[in-house]
Amino acid sequence: MDLFSQEKQHLILPNAELLYVPEFFSTTKANQLYNTIESETNWQQEDITVFGKTFKQPRLTSLYSDTDKTYSYSNIVMHPLPFTKTLLEIKSKVELQSQSHFNTVLINLYRDGKDSNGWHADNEKELGINPVIASVSLGESRPFHFKHRTLNEERYKLDLNHGSLLIMKGEMQHYWLHQIAKTKKVIKPRINLTFRKLKS
Repeated sequence: MDLFSQEKQHLILPNAELLYVPEFFSTTKANQLYNTIESETNWQQEDITVFGKTFKQPRLTSLYSDTDKTYSYSNIVMHPLPFTKTLLEIKSKVELQSQSHFNTVLINLYRDGKDSNGWHADNEKELGINPVIASVSLGESRPFHFKHRTLNEERYKLDLNHGSLLIMKGEMQHYWLHQIAKTKKVIKPRINLTFRKLKS
């Protein structure tokens, strides 16, 4: 079910709160940020193990922070690099909109439609209870699917457009799953920055 229009939307769902800002950055600014981040980022492709089989993660990633705290998910341990000037600029703007403080950003590069991120929640213990996750999208629009863990009728899709911001709040990471699915369409790359606060 498509949920949002192309105007700023604030939505309360069972066990979740979302804010979507489709034009958080202008097209010109988003183009500039995409090009800078693509060239400056120390991209990695980690090994991931699922059901006893190990393969390369179907996207490139990198972690930046103002702490030296590692971030772990799916048996991957990531060591952060210091925030760049560009990332600090984005973080400051995101913090003003979200009224939240973030100390870490996980950056994903989806190179084409074959790159993806399967059903998951950002519920690692380092994030604490009811974390706020702020997601900036740059580049190709990709559908963001999310569904409630137990309420089968609560299932939605949102196209995350170039320059947009999605903020997930409340109990969402404990009661909902989300994904960026594969597609057979020929599409251009997408960069996604997910800001979060790791607990000390």
